[in-house]
Amino acid sequence: MATFGAAANTNSNPNKSYEVTPSPGDSISSLSFSPRADILVATSWDNQVRCWEISRSGTSIASAPKASISHDQPVLCSAWKDDGTTVFSGGCDKQAKMWPLLSGGQPVTVAMHEGPIVAMAWIPGMNLLATGSWDRTLKYWDTRQQNPVHTQQLPDKCYALSVKHPLMVVGTADRNLIVFNLQNPQTEFKRIQSPLKYQTRCVTAFPDQQGFLVGSIEGRVGVHHLDDSQQGKNFTFKCHRDNNEIYSVNSLNFHPVHGTFATAGSDGAFNFWDKDSKQRLKAMARCNQPIPCSSFNHDGSIYAYAACYDWSKGAENHNPATAKSSIFLHLPQENEVKAKPRVATGRK
Repeated sequence: MATFGAAANTNSNPNKSYEVTPSPGDSISSLSFSPRADILVATSWDNQVRCWEISRSGTSIASAPKASISHDQPVLCSAWKDDGTTVFSGGCDKQAKMWPLLSGGQPVTVAMHEGPIVAMAWIPGMNLLATGSWDRTLKYWDTRQQNPVHTQQLPDKCYALSVKHPLMVVGTADRNLIVFNLQNPQTEFKRIQSPLKYQTRCVTAFPDQQGFLVGSIEGRVGVHHLDDSQQGKNFTFKCHRDNNEIYSVNSLNFHPVHGTFATAGSDGAFNFWDKDSKQRLKAMARCNQPIPCSSFNHDGSIYAYAACYDWSKGAENHNPATAKSSIFLHLPQENEVKAKPRVATGRK
């Protein structure tokens, strides 16, 4: 029944989201909103970094393509400087570029690795760029200098990283989760074995820096607190599953106002959750393609998500002639993303 259900799902936009145009020419690897304005950046496997300006009036929304730059190979990740002036991107050409988007400047290479750069984050309190690579290193960069400020050896390939200063969490192969206190960035604060039994796909730090979420390829999310006295609050939950079909959790984003979070997965669905009440607030309809990445804008009024093939079912499920890579914008309703009030004990 699961395969029949999957085959029957032919709607590319069942949630009637707004589609950003023009669409990238290949699968989308990351989406990043400016922390200061409704400017959206997307990286993709066609070697491009694209930028759109999003405008909104009530429930109507529009997008205008503004600019793009190229890498020599597929681009895998992106990040913004906290002042909203500059975009960073990295990928299979083993370098990170700094693009002074708002000033109209040309991109320059600011970081180099010996393997693809798969994750990056700007650290606002330190004015440094952190890059994680399959070369098993994490590097900190002052973008005015040619060499890294520090190179941190990782136990395995980097898969994901998240910064909420002073907390940084890095997920690597072999289910390692390395926590850094960025007040002492050259030393591991804590190394944790993932609470999930399968490969780490994504991590995101709590807004209050007291812990993190981790998502795996096996349709499961772990909620982990760092304080030893809070370990009783840790839990894992299943998501992005359809009967016997189990899909990867590809993206985790906290809402910037309400502190709830969104998950997106290879089942083509995105859901909104409240970790504190352990509730799913809203399950959205499944797209007919995986969702590899997503992002809230600065005030949480727009949720951007990509729908495109993520190669999770191999080359035999990819038809280049019909493949389409789409970026959609969803305007979350308050009841989708705001935690529901707690019911007093003893009442039904």
